[in-house]
Amino acid sequence: MIHRHRTVHEAYRSVDFDARVRGAAPAELVHVCYEHLVGALGTAVHAEGLGDNALKSRSMTRALTAITALRMGVSGEGGVAEALRHMYESARRTILDSAIAFDAHRVGALRDDFLEIASAMRVN
Repeated sequence: MIHRHRTVHEAYRSVDFDARVRGAAPAELVHVCYEHLVGALGTAVHAEGLGDNALKSRSMTRALTAITALRMGVSGEGGVAEALRHMYESARRTILDSAIAFDAHRVGALRDDFLEIASAMRVN
């Protein structure tokens, strides 16, 4: 029964995410990706604590999808664009490294960093 609950929850989350993306302006897409990334990283850490490797793997895949979308959305050269590319690439490496040897502390710290950035972006 637990598996069915997760499947329904994940289906709802996917439909909600798709609906938000379809109607979003570019700046809103960045916020959606940040929310998606932060949520996925948090779920991965929680799943690790539960010993649920399947949920952890799905969550890390969602996190990788979000960071890939963020990297692809960066335009321009130098300055802020280059800093964003570097930050997203570093996050991508942390996510990929954790697929091999999960480090809840590093994943949690990455989540906290992106949560802080997302909060700062919402204020401005």
